[in-house]
Amino acid sequence: MTGLAGPSVALAAGAVCWRIVNGRTEVLLVHRAARADTSLPKGKVDPGETPPQTAVREVAEETGLSVALGAALGTTQYTMPGGREKIVYYWAAEISEDMVAASTFVPNDEIAATEWLPIKTARAAMSYDRDREVLDRFAARVKAGTARTFAVIVLRHGKAVPPSSWDGPDSTRPLLHRGLEQARGIAPAIAAWAPKRLVSSTAVRCLATIEPVASTLGLAVKQSVSLSQDAYEEGTAKVRKTVRKRLEKAQSVVLCSHGPVIPEIIDEVALATGAQVDASLRRSGMLPTSGFTVLHVSVEHPEDGLVAIETHGPAID
Repeated sequence: MTGLAGPSVALAAGAVCWRIVNGRTEVLLVHRAARADTSLPKGKVDPGETPPQTAVREVAEETGLSVALGAALGTTQYTMPGGREKIVYYWAAEISEDMVAASTFVPNDEIAATEWLPIKTARAAMSYDRDREVLDRFAARVKAGTARTFAVIVLRHGKAVPPSSWDGPDSTRPLLHRGLEQARGIAPAIAAWAPKRLVSSTAVRCLATIEPVASTLGLAVKQSVSLSQDAYEEGTAKVRKTVRKRLEKAQSVVLCSHGPVIPEIIDEVALATGAQVDASLRRSGMLPTSGFTVLHVSVEHPEDGLVAIETHGPAID
């Protein structure tokens, strides 16, 4: 999902911030002073950022809300004045009463006001059809009862010392300097979903990859032999048990593992949620080093398949 656009394409990201008030779903719109329009909160991707980071930052800057991303809502694409193409990535982001109370928003030269509106009213108030398309995608999830989700983030370790250059046990192979850079680069992107649990293979290269995520979030890492390549090759891995346990918790989680193991992790998530194992799902398991796939599962209807799937490459190749 990230790293696909060329230099001639402008990238931006934002979110459909939503809440439930008296049983009714409301979404948050921003009124931009300079452009005299009404839209979803969003903004351009800064150098060195990934779209998930941008979405969280822009929502905070435009609305004063500190959010965790939910399921991806796809993109919009259009031509800007001057002929440059622009792609905007969107996610859903549920907002609690505490988050609203903690908002630091004050009207400014960029954003004159923010406004919570029911979906139908918000749709009519929007200035752009492309925003309405994104809102319609979200509205479909509300209707299906799948708006509230949690994320299973499946992460492959960073670039490690090759086996041919290492004379110790495979599980002790460390990350190369490039792998350490990759690990630091992906941490802010993964943090955008605010996972509650971090689980990693016991291999050194996996633990080093997830460590920046742990530091960013202030979380401990649970080591799991079941996610290790050694256990996978020996036929002793308990991937199904590990995946089912995390799904039962219904909390966003990162599972850091190895190239050969990751397709099995994704297959087990698909099996447990009733998702169709198609070519798209297969591709989501073919991750580069420090790449990750985010599988979004409905909290209310986890058996109805995956709400969304997105794959991100490393910020540093």
